[in-house]
Amino acid sequence: MPDLIGRIAPTGMAAAEGWTLERLTPPSRLYGANGLAVGPDGRLHVAQVGGSQVSAIDVDSGTIDTISPMGGAIVAPDDLVFDEAGNCYLTEITEGRVSMLTPGGQARVIHGDIPVANPITWHQGRLIAGECRMGARILELAIDGGAPRVILDGIPMANAFQVGPDGKLYVPVMGANQIWRVDLDTGAHEVVAGDLGVPDSVKFDSKGRIVTTQVASGQVLRIDPVSGVREVLADLGPGLDNVAFIGDRLFVSSIPGEITEILAPGKVRPVVARALQWPLGLAMGADGALFVADGTFGYTLEPGGAPQLAGMIFHPGCPGYMRGVAPGAQAGEWIVTTGLGSVARYRPGEGASDFLSHGHDRLMGVAVAPDGAVIFAEQGSGRVLRADNGSVEAIAQGLDQPTGVAIDADGVVHVTEAGAGRIVRLSGGRAETLLDGLDRPEGLAISGDRLVTLDSRAKALVACSRAGDERALLATHLPVGAPPGVTPRYLGPIGDMAGPMINFADVAAGTDGTLYLSGDAEGSVLALRAA
Repeated sequence: MPDLIGRIAPTGMAAAEGWTLERLTPPSRLYGANGLAVGPDGRLHVAQVGGSQVSAIDVDSGTIDTISPMGGAIVAPDDLVFDEAGNCYLTEITEGRVSMLTPGGQARVIHGDIPVANPITWHQGRLIAGECRMGARILELAIDGGAPRVILDGIPMANAFQVGPDGKLYVPVMGANQIWRVDLDTGAHEVVAGDLGVPDSVKFDSKGRIVTTQVASGQVLRIDPVSGVREVLADLGPGLDNVAFIGDRLFVSSIPGEITEILAPGKVRPVVARALQWPLGLAMGADGALFVADGTFGYTLEPGGAPQLAGMIFHPGCPGYMRGVAPGAQAGEWIVTTGLGSVARYRPGEGASDFLSHGHDRLMGVAVAPDGAVIFAEQGSGRVLRADNGSVEAIAQGLDQPTGVAIDADGVVHVTEAGAGRIVRLSGGRAETLLDGLDRPEGLAISGDRLVTLDSRAKALVACSRAGDERALLATHLPVGAPPGVTPRYLGPIGDMAGPMINFADVAAGTDGTLYLSGDAEGSVLALRAA
C-alpha cells in the first residue's frame, strides 16, 4: 500500500502512570530531502542522505512510497537522475560512489572512488557526475564500469548540475559562490553568475532560464543565462538543496525534509512540510529555551512555539555538524560536539564559536561541570574527556561506546555506555555500574534525584535513583532508533563538511521536571510531564 505518512511512525507510544507524553514538533515525512528527479511514472523522486532512502511523491495527493528503503543496497543517496530506459543513477555521498537502480529494483555500483559524490545528470546517453569538495572533479562515467573521463578538476565544491539548451554543463560552485558554464568535451569554463547565496543546484525551465537554489540564503533564483538578469522566485529559508520540474511545475527540496511547489514569484504551495531531520542532542537553557542539535542545523524551541533556526553549517561561526549540546555559562551560548570531532562554545546570535578541542573520534554527549569544565564522551575511543582552561585530559578510558553525559551538583560524572547497556558513575578514573541490563542507552539527564536515560533499542525512557536502584519505565514504544527489523548502514563523513552521521537519541531535563526527548526515528521532539 502507499505510505501516506512517508516516514515510518511508531504506534502505541505510552507514558507510565502519572505521566503524560506529547510531541512538541510534528514528525517529519522524509529523512531529509536532497536530490530531486522526476521518474518515468511522473512522480517526484527524493534522495535522502540521512535515511539512506529514496521515496517517490505524488505531488498532488501527497502520497509517499518508498522506492529504496533504509537498510537496502543504496546508502546515503544525495542526487539522482533517470535515463530513457527508466534506470535511476544515484550518487552515494558517504560511500564515494555512483550506483544504478533498475526499474525492477536491482542495484549495482557503476563507479567508486568518487570522494563526496554528489551531483549527477544524464544527457544524450552520457552520464556525468561530480564531487562536492574542494578540488572537486566532474567526470563522465562509463555505464559498463570502464575508466571515467575527467571533464574538469580543481573545482571548489560542485553541486547539482544540468546541461543547458546550449549543450554546456551549468554547475553551481559552492566554494566560489558562483555558477559556471563548462564545455563537456574540453573542460573550458566561464562564470555565468556570482555573488549569490551559496548556490547548490542549477536546473533549466522550458524557456531556457536557470533556476537555482541558495542553501545559505534560502532563496530560489531565476537567472537569464544570456543577460544575467535575475529574479527571486521564493525565499524559503536556509537549507534549500535541489530543483525539479514536472512539465512547467517547479518543485524545490530543503535539507530538513521539505518539498515546496513554487506557483509564481512569491507564491508557494507546501507539498511536504519542513520538520526536524533527526533530532540529536537537546539542552535546556536557563531562559527556558530548548536547543535542538539537528546535525546540519541548530534550533531553539520556546515553550508553546515552533523551532526557530539558530544556525547551520553554512552560516558564519557555526562549528559544524552538531550532535551533542549543553547550555553554556551565558544566555545564548551552547557547548556543542560536532560530527568532525570538535568541541566548541557556540554563540549563534553572534555568529561565533570558540573551539575547545579537535580531532576526536565520534563525539556524542556533553555536559558542563559546576566548576565550568566541559565533560564529553568520545564514543569511538571509549573515553570520557575533560576540557578546562585550555587543557584536555581523559577522566575515563576503556568504556564501551560512552554516549550520554550528566553531572550532578557535586560534580560527579555519570555516563551511559551504549555498547555495554549500562549507566556508570565515574570516580578516580574508574567506572562504577549503577544500572545495567539496558539495550542501548544513549542520552542521559539528571532530573531531581533521578538519572534518566533514553534507550534507543528498547525504545524506552528508563529512570533510576542516583544510587542506581528504584528502576522505573517512564515511557515505552518511543520513536527512537532504527525501525524494527532494520539495520541502518553506517553513514561516514561527507568530506570536511560533516563527520559520520551517527544518531544520538538524547534526553534533557527542565527545571519543572519536564523531560524532553529526541524522537530521532520520526524527526520530532517529545515532552514527558508529570500528570
